[in-house]
Amino acid sequence: MILDTLENFGKYANLNPLFPKVVEYLQQTDLMAQEPGRVNIDGNKLFVNHNVTKGKTVDEAKMETHDSMIDIQIPLSCPEVMGYMPRQYLSEAPYNAAKDITFYPDRPEQYITVHPGEFVIFFPQDGHAPCISPIPEYKKVIFKVKA
Repeated sequence: MILDTLENFGKYANLNPLFPKVVEYLQQTDLMAQEPGRVNIDGNKLFVNHNVTKGKTVDEAKMETHDSMIDIQIPLSCPEVMGYMPRQYLSEAPYNAAKDITFYPDRPEQYITVHPGEFVIFFPQDGHAPCISPIPEYKKVIFKVKA
């Protein structure tokens, strides 16, 4: 897991061959002005979901992991709390290959607050519980990057 400010995202471009395309998209796009929906950047290897997300309580947020994709999550209109726990400590749970997601009954060990202007990267080894916010609906973007 990586948490940093958007102005520093370029420093992580060498971590994945698709990350430079994320840098380019971030430089060329007004994220707040985008309508909800998916934008393909490099087919199914790299795309971004512009979302209006429903805020959840700590109890409603579910731990999840992805086997094939890396998440880059960026809250836009308000801070978002996200739970974190290394995958190796999570219980066994069924994997949904069609949606590349596993949901777990476990509770996070830690919580982080991600503010607008910041991003968090969750790799396949990172369990995360996103969308914790008292705000009923807010804007965020999630880049999905082939791991």
